[in-house]
Amino acid sequence: MIIQKIGIIGAGQMGNGIAHVMALAGYDVVLNDVSQEALDSAIVAIEKNLTRQVSKEKITSDAMSTAMARITSTLTLADVGKTDLVIEAATEREAVKQAIFDELLPHLQPHTILTSNTSSISITRLASRTDRPERFMGFHFMNPVPVMQLVELIRGIATDQDTYAACHAVVERLGKTAASAEDFPAFIVNRILMPMINEAVYTLYEGVGSVQSIDLSMKLGANHPMGPLELADFIGLDTCLAIMNVLHDGLADTKYRPCPLLTKYVEAGWLGRKTQRGFYDYRGETPVPTR
Repeated sequence: MIIQKIGIIGAGQMGNGIAHVMALAGYDVVLNDVSQEALDSAIVAIEKNLTRQVSKEKITSDAMSTAMARITSTLTLADVGKTDLVIEAATEREAVKQAIFDELLPHLQPHTILTSNTSSISITRLASRTDRPERFMGFHFMNPVPVMQLVELIRGIATDQDTYAACHAVVERLGKTAASAEDFPAFIVNRILMPMINEAVYTLYEGVGSVQSIDLSMKLGANHPMGPLELADFIGLDTCLAIMNVLHDGLADTKYRPCPLLTKYVEAGWLGRKTQRGFYDYRGETPVPTR
């Protein structure tokens, strides 16, 4: 099938990044959120990020103007139903995602493909509660979306080949690379990445190293571009904890037990960059370790 119009649910960091790359690739985009403030912020962020690409001569100013004109925003979820492909990019909580799909279903066109940008939740389970499990799959972008080259495509047990092929074609049109993952907890990237971050938090919790020494060790000792604790702050500690809980619950293996210190930071509301405090304090000119 030909996909021309794409609906994106959730105008946060992931949602606005997905809208950005889709519009730049020539798709018409309908961006939805429950908050007008979030929609307004998303449009500002997209314009700012496109402007940065123009300044670096990665795109032309004409391409930027055309991309911005392709994006419309709406508070009405029903408007998203008039698209060919829906990408749900709401918060990483299954109950929230399920409620969104329940409300959206009556407004969908018969051919519309449903996808979720979930980083860990079962695609098969989400799909089974809709009227189109064969046209449902995982469409997992990496953050920041305009920069990262990988997209994980996750088939549920019922996903048909036409749906997979249509989504794969979208990834190719974006100029990104698709990795096919089976529908098991956290898929590929987070199945490997999150336990590493969790182990870094355990290393801090047990006093083996400080925030600074742990991040420095992985950057200089393993050639990682970001230390694991710095990366956790960038992702969001609440997201990291949610994914570790999915791994722990879904695989029933104690090696995926979330570190108590990670839970404590989330309980404190210190979620990383988005709240100005996590393993680092971002309220000053330069980030300062909080432990």
